[in-house]
Amino acid sequence: MTLPAFQIGRPQRLAGLLLLVFLCECLWIVDHQQLSPQDYRYALCGREMWERPSPLAGYFTTCGNLNGDGTFAYRVAGLPLTVQRLVLRAADKLRKPEDRLYPGDTLNGSVWETRHQIGYVKYLMHLPFVFFAIWLGGGLWWVCRRLFGNEGAFFALGLYTFCPAILRYAVVPNNEVLAMWGLYGLVYAAIGVAHAMQGPRRKWKPRIALFTLALGLTAAAHLLAAMLGFIAAFFFLLYLAERRRSYVMQLVLFSGFAAIALLFASFAFRPASFSYVFTGGAARFWFSFEDILSFFHDGANAPLAIATLVALLLYVGVRRSRYFGNTSPLLLLLAILTLRTTQVFSDPWLWALPFLFTFIGGVFADAFETRQRKLFLALAGSILLTQALLCIAGIPALAIQP
Repeated sequence: MTLPAFQIGRPQRLAGLLLLVFLCECLWIVDHQQLSPQDYRYALCGREMWERPSPLAGYFTTCGNLNGDGTFAYRVAGLPLTVQRLVLRAADKLRKPEDRLYPGDTLNGSVWETRHQIGYVKYLMHLPFVFFAIWLGGGLWWVCRRLFGNEGAFFALGLYTFCPAILRYAVVPNNEVLAMWGLYGLVYAAIGVAHAMQGPRRKWKPRIALFTLALGLTAAAHLLAAMLGFIAAFFFLLYLAERRRSYVMQLVLFSGFAAIALLFASFAFRPASFSYVFTGGAARFWFSFEDILSFFHDGANAPLAIATLVALLLYVGVRRSRYFGNTSPLLLLLAILTLRTTQVFSDPWLWALPFLFTFIGGVFADAFETRQRKLFLALAGSILLTQALLCIAGIPALAIQP
């Protein structure tokens, strides 16, 4: 199987420039941060998952059995530290016996003796989450460009790049940014599977594998996000598969079982700890407008609120804007925005933001093709410029962790 050619043209370079700006924003914030107790918690329990999954009798990690809290963020935060420790341990073999850091060959001794040797802890812990956020930004641009063209894609990516909420969650270890990344990828991977099902079967397997992986990793980040994505994927597959609908049920069942296996693997195949996925209450939710109203009432998000209002008015008033490419992110947006988990603390409204940017980019892309093109281009440019200025002005405050 040959891989499709990937050309780096002007659109790709401009998108890369925006993502580079996002990276610079995140690096500045991380550089001015101080390690918090929450950081140490993710580092300690993440390393325990990779190095010694059973530090206490009856518990998965010293964080407990993580009833309701996904394992994905802990593993992402702990993996760089574990890799660095293994590198130090391998380098120690080259030293003379009397100069080695490890008096013995036990794991506990290595952890204790290298605690002062591990460097750049703050960057090793925080940058993986920054890279997931950059990955999501690139996926957002790619999806919007395929659906709406360059102008709508760059507008959506620009709003993403200068969104304070995205930056706030991208620079600290947390499961929310991973659930956001997974849910968006899960939904559009399912749409990609549905389109592939209209063609030859040899093109099905890679996309189904991607869909399954996205479902499993999303479940490892947050169970509710995976359930929402799984339900949305099922209905989108039924809607788009058309003559292939008879395969949809088999596809989602096998993907669901494979995703459960991936989730089981994230608990190091320990049934006792894995059972808390079903009893921890992570998927319990109710409805509330408090979080999303607080988001739009924030002055730093005022340009984004204006863009959202204009996009909704255009969607309702202009018939050409009401098609699947715009309607699908709007449906996900409406389904997620008002959710509030009741058993564990999480922020489902954050998961809705990539769908919000996709919806805004799609509706504005349609407006750019009307007779009022110059007016909407000027409006979009003003919104993006104002959002960027407000975001950059507020970056110093984002470096202060609560």
